[in-house]
Amino acid sequence: MIMTDQCKVTVDSGVCKMITVIDAKENDMGLIELSIKSDCPHILMMSWNVQPICAYTEVEAPMCETEVYKLATKYLPHAACPVPCGMVKAIEVAGNLGLKRNVSVKIE
Repeated sequence: MIMTDQCKVTVDSGVCKMITVIDAKENDMGLIELSIKSDCPHILMMSWNVQPICAYTEVEAPMCETEVYKLATKYLPHAACPVPCGMVKAIEVAGNLGLKRNVSVKIE
């Protein structure tokens, strides 16, 4: 079980065909910084407002109270967008609160 202070998450959002790459790393202050590249203009606008964040506070908060989901509420037009979940997972792993394990949603 190897813990890390950085990770990369790639989200293929499905039918919109937008790809988002989230790089997360812990800074010298112990906060997680996200660097986000995306084909989606809404995700890009959201990413410009993401500040370094405490992993524990973000991961342990109720979903509607996380900084990520507050920004998603403001900038994203689709509630089903999987990118905010990918952002939280990246924060969790880079903050040493979770392991690098893939997640998936299979639609049949």
